[in-house]
Amino acid sequence: MSERNSEVCAVDGPIRFDTKIAVLLRDDLELWQRLNVTAFLAGGLAGADPELVGEPYEDADGTVYLPMLRQPVMIFAGGKETLTAAHERALRRGMPLAVFTRDLFGTGNDRDNRAAVKAVGRAGLDLVGLAIHGPKNAVDKVLKGATLHA
Repeated sequence: MSERNSEVCAVDGPIRFDTKIAVLLRDDLELWQRLNVTAFLAGGLAGADPELVGEPYEDADGTVYLPMLRQPVMIFAGGKETLTAAHERALRRGMPLAVFTRDLFGTGNDRDNRAAVKAVGRAGLDLVGLAIHGPKNAVDKVLKGATLHA
């Protein structure tokens, strides 16, 4: 199902979505790390599915701004075990998945980021964040055990 087709709304009523965008962060990250990881992961989802991105914004003076994701991004937190379990569940379900490993804090560019992930087998990834997009119930099942980020 395309994202644009997942919107459910009355003509003037609130827009509701059949899908969910979620980021799951390790609960032991520093604040700057949480923000950095969230930005990278949301960008990964947007890059993988252009329909997740809305139309450009424009203010009353006609200044045009870049488009953003079309629906809210829910942020969750959990321990290492929660991230590992969510990663496995997302892969089993074939859901679009972006990952951020602890090693990426020591790199400074996309090429080195990809090499750092490639150097470690799936079971050995030191996950500190992941992002998924899919039907609400499927995302909720993947995130079982995680809590909304406070």
